[in-house]
Amino acid sequence: MSFPDAVRSDQQPRSTGAECSLPVLSQAGRLPLPTRIAVIGNYLPRECGIATFTTDLCNALAAEYGEGRLFAIPVNDPDSSYDYPEQVRLELTQEDIASYERAADFLNFNSNDLVCLQHEYGIYGGAAGRYILALLRKLKMPLVTTLHTVLREPDANQRIVLEEIAQLSDRMIVMSELAAQLLREVYAVPDGKIDVIPHGVPDMNFMDPNYFKDRFGTEGKSVLLTFGLLSPNK
Repeated sequence: MSFPDAVRSDQQPRSTGAECSLPVLSQAGRLPLPTRIAVIGNYLPRECGIATFTTDLCNALAAEYGEGRLFAIPVNDPDSSYDYPEQVRLELTQEDIASYERAADFLNFNSNDLVCLQHEYGIYGGAAGRYILALLRKLKMPLVTTLHTVLREPDANQRIVLEEIAQLSDRMIVMSELAAQLLREVYAVPDGKIDVIPHGVPDMNFMDPNYFKDRFGTEGKSVLLTFGLLSPNK
């Protein structure tokens, strides 16, 4: 299946969100929130950095605003299945483009008023993950995309995919100022569409690092910390 370099000329304009029904302010000074949020991205128990990020994001939103506001749509890699929690309502099959189209129909039919996409090239099907475009093109509600990889020198397929995602998204979230700069300079994304939100970590109680240094045999040494999933294929 071929994909155009940009949004098709016969595509119906997606909703700007103005017609979405938003709840009244529940507390003074709090902005109104969408009533139904769908988060697309890998999800635990799949062992994947994006899965951990998406799950933590959903749990944080649910703790702050209530579980009834949101659900998740994860991607299953080939020949795999997972015992997902109740928060998962629908699953994408990575290399089955029809599953992406069905997901879009599901979101539109159920009157979701915001979709949050977690984007990483390798988790969606097709060249450079382009099958996700089949879903995004059909959406009739606002789209907020979090980019987990922004390449300085993308290949042709990677550029096509990211540029169209940028056109279809109402907001784009990156985790560093460098990523925001690359979006502006390499992909010509307007600055007003970009938000920088640092990656962050789960809120955990502080523990004496010497305990863990003794446990792992690194006592007396300087230890550097990186984030993301460490796995044999990296």
